[in-house]
Amino acid sequence: MSGRIHVLLLPACVAAAAQTHAAVYHTVESAQKACFPEPTEFTAAPVKLSPEQKKAIEQASKVRVRNDTQRVWKATRNGQFTGWFLVDEVLGKHEIITWALALKTDGSVQSLEVMEYRETYGHEIRNAGWRAQFLGKRNGAPLKLDADIKNISGATISCRHVTDGVKRLLALHDLVLKH
Repeated sequence: MSGRIHVLLLPACVAAAAQTHAAVYHTVESAQKACFPEPTEFTAAPVKLSPEQKKAIEQASKVRVRNDTQRVWKATRNGQFTGWFLVDEVLGKHEIITWALALKTDGSVQSLEVMEYRETYGHEIRNAGWRAQFLGKRNGAPLKLDADIKNISGATISCRHVTDGVKRLLALHDLVLKH
């Protein structure tokens, strides 16, 4: 009987060891403050994409648009438009990565923050040095892993999918938000 208990416990132990590690680094509000450190007001401006807009974004970015709705906030300071704040999700190796992108008024990247990371490996995409590679990038920039964006060993899929997400959101800005 005791041999049977060991056989049943082994799969449970393996399953427990294989679980992902989830970490919440930012709420929407704390990510907004990290991206726009000066006092800023945010007005929710969610975008419901039409099939035509989705297709145009996919063609421009070469990245699939998975959701019809994009979480967007318009940032203002003293009544003046200061940029856009977008919350997005991409798939890591197994789990969803929630991240935020702040765009300046000209559509260039101001900041990128990882809000929730649920994978066991690859959390290094939170490193400021890796995220800084995106600063100033605009729609049409190559944004190619191992070219203008350095890969992180052990986090290749997370790096690739966040990079693709930035490309997609920059295309969304140019095709939908700035009009």
